[in-house]
Amino acid sequence: MSSIVAIVGRPNVGKSTLFNRLIQRREAIVDAVSGVTRDRHYGRTDWNGKEFSVIDTGGYVKGSDDVFEAEIDKQVELAIDEADAIIFMVEVESGVTGMDEEVANLLRKVDKPVFLVINKVDNNDRLAQAVEFYSLGLGEYYPISSINGSGTGDLLDDVVKALPEKEDVRVDDLPRFAVVGRPNAGKSSFINALIGEERYIVTDIAGTTRDAIDTRYNRFGFEFNLVDTAGIRRKSKVKEDLEFYSVMRSVRAIEHCDVCLLVLDATRGFDGQDQNIFWLAERNRKGIVILVNKWDLVEKETNSAKEFEKEIREKIAPFTDVPIIFISALTKQRVYKAIETAVEVYQNKSKNIKTSVLNEVLLPIIENNPPPALKGKYVKIKYITQLPTPQPQFAFFCNLPQYVKEPYKRFLENKLREQFDFHGVPISIYMRKK
Repeated sequence: MSSIVAIVGRPNVGKSTLFNRLIQRREAIVDAVSGVTRDRHYGRTDWNGKEFSVIDTGGYVKGSDDVFEAEIDKQVELAIDEADAIIFMVEVESGVTGMDEEVANLLRKVDKPVFLVINKVDNNDRLAQAVEFYSLGLGEYYPISSINGSGTGDLLDDVVKALPEKEDVRVDDLPRFAVVGRPNAGKSSFINALIGEERYIVTDIAGTTRDAIDTRYNRFGFEFNLVDTAGIRRKSKVKEDLEFYSVMRSVRAIEHCDVCLLVLDATRGFDGQDQNIFWLAERNRKGIVILVNKWDLVEKETNSAKEFEKEIREKIAPFTDVPIIFISALTKQRVYKAIETAVEVYQNKSKNIKTSVLNEVLLPIIENNPPPALKGKYVKIKYITQLPTPQPQFAFFCNLPQYVKEPYKRFLENKLREQFDFHGVPISIYMRKK
């Protein structure tokens, strides 16, 4: 499990620019795979061989200036609770502001590494001006320019030194299922329905879930580990609708599992927060099953389930090959089906297809539908193999890999799905030079 570094600070100090700089190498690779670009507030990166997740809190603050202060306080408190290290960003042009002081007050009480980063220091005059930030009482600071990257190397050297060593503790080879979703979607009720005991306290207050990570179960003849999105105590001060909170909470569980069971509240629809969690799982290349909970509370029309499903698929395109199951955790309706499907998705994710079979099945299809010629040059795909990775990745060897564009890769992905059933699992496709 990788550590989490949160970037906090008031608006417009350059948090997102630093975030983009930190994750660009890794994220660019991830993006080339599926051709989706979404708002990025979460990414993974590595420095000196150490991998960690970065969260840009700025992307989650919405509202007018007076709303900002309260929101930023909340985010800083959450970052203090959740992150392993905190980058507190200020900028030299405005000097120390009241909001900076407020954030510093919260951070001074923290028993976690805090890095005070002063942005926009791109000349000697500004280096001299930076001295006033000693008044925040956070000790040494890092003068950087997040636009051109100067100073970020020293910062990252110290950040990775301060991160705790985290082992990915796999006790057994059982599938790991994470139950994720926004607060109050019914995650705990689903788990109770699943394991048939009131192990998790269920109340109407969002975020009453207490520590429980990786619990082993044997239900309906399946054995699996459940990674609950708990392990995090809920601060009563924090408002339950905070998008950042659900995402922060889901990050650890998702990185720690094989298949995500994303629980939605049918009465609220598939909103931005659910989509954020979905793309988080997709970017981490995890198996996904979408569970539409509280379906018993929805007013039904003739096609309402079909309509609802269609709407979800439109929002998750292009990765639409995902099981969507309508459940009620309260009446236990289709809870067994949910687990059965999660097991199938896990098996799909672990599927290994022989090279001979891949070539036998796909090469004739490719011959009938070759990649479109570009600048009069024809791409010839000669050979396909599955890469030895924990999730399905395929290398297609050809003469001109750079000419194969996204739509054709999607065509190849669809053919792989049709022929070999990767329902619920993101697939990565790489074009390689023969």
